[in-house]
Amino acid sequence: MDDEIFWALMDGLGSRAGERAERLEWLRGELRRGSAAEAVEFQARLETACAAVATDGLWRAVRRIEGGLCSDDGFDYFALWLVAQGRGTYRKVLADPDALAGVAEVRALVGRHVREWRDDEWPEWEELDYVAQEVFGELTGLPDDGQEAFHDALDAVQEARAEPEDEPGTAEAAPGAGTPRLDALFPAVAGS
Repeated sequence: MDDEIFWALMDGLGSRAGERAERLEWLRGELRRGSAAEAVEFQARLETACAAVATDGLWRAVRRIEGGLCSDDGFDYFALWLVAQGRGTYRKVLADPDALAGVAEVRALVGRHVREWRDDEWPEWEELDYVAQEVFGELTGLPDDGQEAFHDALDAVQEARAEPEDEPGTAEAAPGAGTPRLDALFPAVAGS
């Protein structure tokens, strides 16, 4: 699986209508058409894309949206959600975290306290992280989704790609650059 195929899947996932569970089932179906090795490659590309999200600017933006409640795990799940929005949104937000203010799913949260958000409204998507391993398990027939074999294969793929030119790079926002649109949509709450 190359980068174009990976992003075509993410674009398809991001543009599909329906509940998240239905959209993930679509992705499983697409991955089932390939090999177990392609499921591993998908996961490697997903992890690379998520790693690029870990910038100070995006941490600040997510904390703003989530009222200061974003944990380390929550940020990891945000990264998965962002990748699942598709390549265009992903690139815009990496270049400018304030671009999150223009994402429909984020705008739908405006004016509501985080306690009022349904689970499927949070800009987080943990379940996406398990799809490739589930498909790998189905394709190989190994017990426990082939967890050990999957992670061994994933480690091998990631080690093979560990060359510096293949590492993700993102431009960090300039010092002092903030998120004025997000700040206006999600005013700071006392104590957050």
